[in-house]
Amino acid sequence: MRLLLLSFFVCAAVTGHGQVFAPENYPRAYFRNPLDIPISLAGNFGELRPNHYHMGFDLKTNRRENLPVYAAADGYIAKIKIEPAGFGRAIYINHPNGFTTVYGHLNAFMPALDAWLKEQQYQQQTWRIFPDLPAGLFPVKKGDFIAFSGNTGGSQGPHVHFEIRKTADDINRNPMLFGLTLADDTRPTISRLALYNRILSIYEQSPRMIPIKKTPTGYTSIIPVITVGSPKISFAISASDTHSGSTNQNGIFEADLFDNDQPVIGFQMDKIGYDNTRSLNAHIDYKTKANGGPWLQQLFELPGYQNSIYKRVSGDGAIDIGDGAIHNIKIYVKDGYGNTSVLLTKVKFEGIPAALAVPAGKMFYPLMIDGVENTDCEFYLRERSLYDSVHIGYKRMAAAAPEIVSAVHSIGAAYIPLQDSMIVRIRPLVSLDAGKRSHTVMQRFAGTKKDVQKCEWQKGWAIAKFRDMGSFQLVLDETPPGIVPVGFKEGADMSKAQRIVFIVKDNLDAFRNFRAELDGKWLRFTNDKGRSFIYIFDEKCGPGSHTLKISVEDEAGNTAVKDFTFSR
Repeated sequence: MRLLLLSFFVCAAVTGHGQVFAPENYPRAYFRNPLDIPISLAGNFGELRPNHYHMGFDLKTNRRENLPVYAAADGYIAKIKIEPAGFGRAIYINHPNGFTTVYGHLNAFMPALDAWLKEQQYQQQTWRIFPDLPAGLFPVKKGDFIAFSGNTGGSQGPHVHFEIRKTADDINRNPMLFGLTLADDTRPTISRLALYNRILSIYEQSPRMIPIKKTPTGYTSIIPVITVGSPKISFAISASDTHSGSTNQNGIFEADLFDNDQPVIGFQMDKIGYDNTRSLNAHIDYKTKANGGPWLQQLFELPGYQNSIYKRVSGDGAIDIGDGAIHNIKIYVKDGYGNTSVLLTKVKFEGIPAALAVPAGKMFYPLMIDGVENTDCEFYLRERSLYDSVHIGYKRMAAAAPEIVSAVHSIGAAYIPLQDSMIVRIRPLVSLDAGKRSHTVMQRFAGTKKDVQKCEWQKGWAIAKFRDMGSFQLVLDETPPGIVPVGFKEGADMSKAQRIVFIVKDNLDAFRNFRAELDGKWLRFTNDKGRSFIYIFDEKCGPGSHTLKISVEDEAGNTAVKDFTFSR
């Protein structure tokens, strides 16, 4: 009753000033909790993560693995995914109501499914696999056991990742909208308010942080009236949500901005597709976060943000305060159950904007193709690369190591995010024959972060694509990766062992292929979390003497092969 009354009064208050989002109907009570323990969330839909939104619920499993996981509704198992990062081991179930549920970070599947999967892996000679299953192969009923929970893939602790998608478009919906049982009478917390000069690029300023305080009715700025030197401004907030009985600070569902009681813009975490999840970088103040600051969710839409989560009512979230009058600002922050917090502040334009220095570099614009060409480095941004206009600088520096066969080219700044990759072309400073070109990679680095891409070659230029800015160089890599056995040595008696483990080391941390053969036949090694390669002894390795051949290839095409003998 308390929740219903709260939702009524909140809706009445918001409706009285106009409403940004109309409610949408989803099937309720159709899906069950996939666990046998009450739902408690370690993460919710739309929560902010590096370079992506969180796309479902993270269901706590009492810090344990191997809890039984059940089908959320009738349907059939349509896909299985096995990968070292991401979901780890995952099941996809299609349901007759047009939705698909996904269950990730699992340890093991139900026995019949495990056996079928193993057969497929040996047929295709790959551990990493994502097969489509025929509709009649593994039908399930609501509540059927399908797997055991785990901690595989990109998981940082035991839990089950649970998603609900529309089958037709594969776009994720917020599970909170489907009536899953979760006690929640807590309002979102608003912890920060930031103000921006919308005459400037979002990447060429730092936000003005406005101190706020909690009041009996919500939140307000400590300064009664905020005076601003720009006639055009926007806001961002830091906010979090939780649910009854939980201390986890999860993401919010919705935020709406009002100027003098008129709705301006809002965003809502109701549906997001994986094709657009990286667009989180257009929703947050990416520069502030990249420089070690807090998450700030923008209440304005950048011009290059396509398929956005925003709904515009009057403009893109930039508020014109050039009239010099006091503007009453209200920000409503909601969770998926209607619990709402309100932040109030007042702003006023005062004075003439100060003259602004023009940043170095060429100005690039979103939704435009453009580039810079120099003697031995060229780079090009595509239509969907940028979210906002920004000056992008370029600097050339000398290489500092003998394996670097080009100059070092600094392009832009790591705090300028890209949606689509940019194309980087570099001409080496030394002559490289075909063999050396095949072992040359392009490396990007920014601070301690590094990544490597295999090059394509065109008329003496090395070409690669990257989704981050930074410094770029060509590296001649002729060092093969290392194959290191763990707790295992040549000629060992493995009759009492349960598994064989290897790790792979590479000078650029960029190996791509691992293959194992036992007595000339492919052998399945798992590679959870991209670290160790593990074979669990099974019927594929009987008693007697055996030869195990391990082959590894790195990104530059260098290969290493080792043979080991052992007995069982």
